[in-house]
Amino acid sequence: MTANSFATRLLTAALLASAVLPAAAFADGSVTVGGAAFVNKGLVGVGRIAANQRDKFGETFGSGSGMAIDPAAWTRDGVAYKGTLYLLPDRGYNAVGTTDYRPRLNTLSIEFTPVAPGATPEAGKEQSGVKATLADSMLLLDDKGNDTTGLDPESGIRAPSGDFPALPQATNGKIALDNEAIIRMADGSMFISDEYGPYIYRFSADGRLTGATQPPKALLPMRKGMLSFASNNPGPGASAPDPKDPETGRQNNQGLEGMAMTPDGKFIVAVLQSAARQDGGDSGATRQNTRAMVYDAADPDHLKLVHEYVVPLPVFKDAKDKTTVAAQSEIVALSDTSFLMLARDSGNGQGLKNDTSLYRIISIVDTSGATDIAGTDFDSDKPVAPKGIVDASITPASLTPFIDINDKANLARFGLHNGAPNDRNDLSEKWEAMGLASVLDPNLPDDYFLFIANDNDFFTQDGFQVGAAYKADGGADVDTMFQVYQVTLPGLRK
Repeated sequence: MTANSFATRLLTAALLASAVLPAAAFADGSVTVGGAAFVNKGLVGVGRIAANQRDKFGETFGSGSGMAIDPAAWTRDGVAYKGTLYLLPDRGYNAVGTTDYRPRLNTLSIEFTPVAPGATPEAGKEQSGVKATLADSMLLLDDKGNDTTGLDPESGIRAPSGDFPALPQATNGKIALDNEAIIRMADGSMFISDEYGPYIYRFSADGRLTGATQPPKALLPMRKGMLSFASNNPGPGASAPDPKDPETGRQNNQGLEGMAMTPDGKFIVAVLQSAARQDGGDSGATRQNTRAMVYDAADPDHLKLVHEYVVPLPVFKDAKDKTTVAAQSEIVALSDTSFLMLARDSGNGQGLKNDTSLYRIISIVDTSGATDIAGTDFDSDKPVAPKGIVDASITPASLTPFIDINDKANLARFGLHNGAPNDRNDLSEKWEAMGLASVLDPNLPDDYFLFIANDNDFFTQDGFQVGAAYKADGGADVDTMFQVYQVTLPGLRK
């Protein structure tokens, strides 16, 4: 068999296994993974925050690149719930290059009144089930108490010191962060994953950087044999990197998009958005084999890599019948061997030229039968999937589709849709945040509310950031939106 025919067979198999499934595939809402039944009971609530919302610092509110729900603050009173939700924006409005936006964390008060699974909300109240009120905004500071920045680090590096590895640094001397996912601990301290590094950062409860975990060498972005954190989005007056793409390591803007802690609090799972450059990530058609890393969190200031797996991303056909890979946007850990993974297409949604998404699905990833590559040559110079073909010694994780976010019937019950008309009820492009909260029903001990939120990219026609007013390109006002599903997830209880 030739290499080309072998590649074709693998791609066809991936396509058949992971292509967009018809609505009937999700009809009964139940899938079985590892002998356990997982049930999607459907959409039970929707809510919004206006696109022109300002935060505590008077700047345009940024929505969900990452989400954490405080389990200690989550309460139920009859059919209503209240709680506290933490929403992590990324690097600010950056339609043309990056800006000196100060990374931050927003705290929201949540009031939630779900409709019964399968029921239709009262007319006129379809999108009022989730009431989110901005309560606070906190800046994320470096280890010396100085501001951090959303600016592309270009070629800047802060030299290793103490427990800190080399860090991305912008031309203004600030540590550069492109935040993507958050874990909030009971004491208020946080783990935040990053695109630039791609690192896992540790922050104190008051937002000060206290530690950084560097990934294996294979995921570090390298140009001309040197560490280079640039993502080819230079700020004002800065230069683009040479070459524009890393030669190995994470792709530009494809860092640790997903991260979560296991329910027992023992492990942190972090997933690269799509394949590293040497693993097929140098082509949009072959970037499907990404990596999931599992860290022992017993010492939260010094995470220890204990497992690592190849995770196949979904493959589907786009509107031009071109094979496309759906990059992962967020995860929720179910155990140290399984997690929910949200994967989606790009360039489609409200305010964009292409208004209809072809793939937005939350799947269950199971690594229990996958090959553990932690600490092997694959963490150094050996690709796990050169040109997108998985090394013969590796068994990847399994992927089981679970929730179709684009399901027309579910969306229609709440006055939403996927595609034309391209209005505020057309789902926006980037659904990137997920969080779980218990249903708090003793009769349904394994039922949870799965909150998902979009990253609206700060798109508004009434914006203000980094000292200047702006209007987002394209004329759209993209609200922060929450959708809530009721799901049955067996085995999560401690």
